[in-house]
Amino acid sequence: MAQLNLFPLKSIVSPKWYIFKTLEIGKVHERLPLKELGECLPPQDENSKGAPRWLSNEGMFALMFLKHYLNLSDHQLIERFNTDWSLQIFCNRPLADGKLIKDSNLPSRVRTHIAKHADLNQLQTVLLNHWKDDIENTHVLSMDATCYESCIRFPTDVKLLWESNQWVYEKLLFKLCKVTGERRPRNKFIDQKRKQLTYDRLRKKSIKKGKARKKSLIYLLGKGLGQLQDFLNLHPEVILTSHQYGYIRTIKKVLQQQEYLFNNPGEKVKDRIVSLYKPYVRPIVRGKENKPVEFGMKVHMLQTGGIQYFDLMDFNAYNECKRLKISCLKHRMLFGQLHQLSADKIYPTNENRRYITSKHIFTNFAKKGLVKLSKPEKALQAELNKDRSTVLEGSFGNHKNHYGLRKIKARGAQNERVWVFFGVMASNAKKLALNKISPPVRLAA
Repeated sequence: MAQLNLFPLKSIVSPKWYIFKTLEIGKVHERLPLKELGECLPPQDENSKGAPRWLSNEGMFALMFLKHYLNLSDHQLIERFNTDWSLQIFCNRPLADGKLIKDSNLPSRVRTHIAKHADLNQLQTVLLNHWKDDIENTHVLSMDATCYESCIRFPTDVKLLWESNQWVYEKLLFKLCKVTGERRPRNKFIDQKRKQLTYDRLRKKSIKKGKARKKSLIYLLGKGLGQLQDFLNLHPEVILTSHQYGYIRTIKKVLQQQEYLFNNPGEKVKDRIVSLYKPYVRPIVRGKENKPVEFGMKVHMLQTGGIQYFDLMDFNAYNECKRLKISCLKHRMLFGQLHQLSADKIYPTNENRRYITSKHIFTNFAKKGLVKLSKPEKALQAELNKDRSTVLEGSFGNHKNHYGLRKIKARGAQNERVWVFFGVMASNAKKLALNKISPPVRLAA
């Protein structure tokens, strides 16, 4: 008589799973609601394009968390995934012996798929609701703004104009002439290329020489766009891709802006383009001593109980003090009560003061008039200031140094938002896994 099996043999968990649970990466995995996150993406089918079908929705989110938790590039992440069984368990996708992932662009395709189909506000709500019970002092809110810079070369007008000329002539016009057998139109591109090399070698670039270069490059770019249009009119069989049309539109806008700035020195241009390959990036004036202007995404960050989350991510400059009411409302929707608020000196406008007074919120704002604080209130203000200046502002440097947010290398505005989102949330997951979210001094309710 055969013995009855209490459990099927297929349900036996590999010993590696128990080892994985004792590691730090396993503790981080336990803090992630991957099943709920996976439900935020549409189910995959055979006709789905872009995303890898062999990786589930939960596995896609796990791969994004892994990238920033380990602070690896896309190529390094795939190499590590092929040789580390703990990463395969993290994504619930073990590889068979002798099998390797050869697609180094896999993380980029996963990021693009999430950016296209997922709502970051919904993902943030799922994560915070899952972590809510482990967060202390949910009645305290801190807020501040920072900039996560895009990975672009430092922009100058001469560099931008020369890149635009190179794209029009070398990457499009000359190649199209070679394909069709058409003779190249006459222009001064080769001569200007020699002059540009000479200009780039100069150790000190005077204003006069820079102005001369801009004048020559503006004229050359206008002529190149005209010759490209004439070529397309003569060869209607040549069809450009949507990608190429996008670059041409950007270059035409660059030409218009640079002509205006050259003819009107000292003026400002709205939505000024600083990068040909990332035209959505704008200069963000931060006023820092060592870096007065940054080029990237400005983020209004909120913090509760040592956990950071987003109020707004935008590539256009904005005044963060006008976000106070919205941030308070968002905190109440996520955590309930709000009794204490901490922010820097830009936030206490008269409008914000009236709002926090009507809501009976205690803040670290300096009091107006002859109002004197009691000794407990002064101590509480000091703790609020300390919590914001050490934990919140310190998290910005932590994200940039240890979670891959120093330079955002993703291409596309929404892809950059996804990059920053998972970098910050991976930091939160690690804090929760290691129980490092409690502030140094417990604040009173």
